[in-house]
Amino acid sequence: MTRTVVARRAAVLGKPIAHSLSPVIHTAGYAAAGLTGWSYTRIECAAAELPALVADLGPEWAGLSVTMPGKEAALAVADAASPVAVAVGAANTLVRRPDGSWYADNTDVGGMVEVLTEAGVLPGAALTVLGAGGTARAALAAAARLACSSVTVVARRPEAVDELRPVADALDVTLTAGAWADAPRHLAVADVVVSTVPKGVADPLADVVTWRPGAVCFDALYDPWPTPLAASARAAGLRVVSGLDLLLAQAVGQFEQFTGVAAPVGAMREALVAARRSAFLS
Repeated sequence: MTRTVVARRAAVLGKPIAHSLSPVIHTAGYAAAGLTGWSYTRIECAAAELPALVADLGPEWAGLSVTMPGKEAALAVADAASPVAVAVGAANTLVRRPDGSWYADNTDVGGMVEVLTEAGVLPGAALTVLGAGGTARAALAAAARLACSSVTVVARRPEAVDELRPVADALDVTLTAGAWADAPRHLAVADVVVSTVPKGVADPLADVVTWRPGAVCFDALYDPWPTPLAASARAAGLRVVSGLDLLLAQAVGQFEQFTGVAAPVGAMREALVAARRSAFLS
């Protein structure tokens, strides 16, 4: 059924942003849901530029997806925010409310909970996080929702883990720091591994880790895919989740907040898979 055409706009903000597949996902969702008046674009925007950009947006703007490096700035610019965005200290979603104010949320957290639950993660799981950046914050919140029994953060810089401690405290998560040199040992005892480090950083671990049988490996990367770490986990029989799975799950949450319409997840997934296949073959 085609809905009443009302020109509405949304976009993904970040720097760099040309690589983002968010427009593919959201545009496919609009088409499948009959939202013919909607458009979704990319906007190159550094964190320092975000407040002025948001202030200049007209009433036709329904929402913004925010990627690095603007997630903390997105939370700061909002008039109100969800408890999870406040606890994590970052927002990947800005929703325009009817009164013109902006509401901040973090759908990375709900998306991560969804994909890990679908992969079979159960309450009481022991979780190890590689890296201590923005995605690691979402992983801590996901661990809280999943009632993980322990959370170990393994980072190259000990001070980076210390920066996460206020987030863990806000979420009532007990955080244990692990040295990067001991990463293979921490991975070997984890029920769930969440890798949030940049491309190439975890590659050396693939040849030295002994995976725990029945564990789940989530690598937040999706280009290239599979990463050596994900390939190692898959070869050991683990359930493996990619950053592409999270990209879709967090976009679904944004789509529904922007539009007020149930997301056509199947169509959005098909468009994302096709876009990745096309990029791989080109």
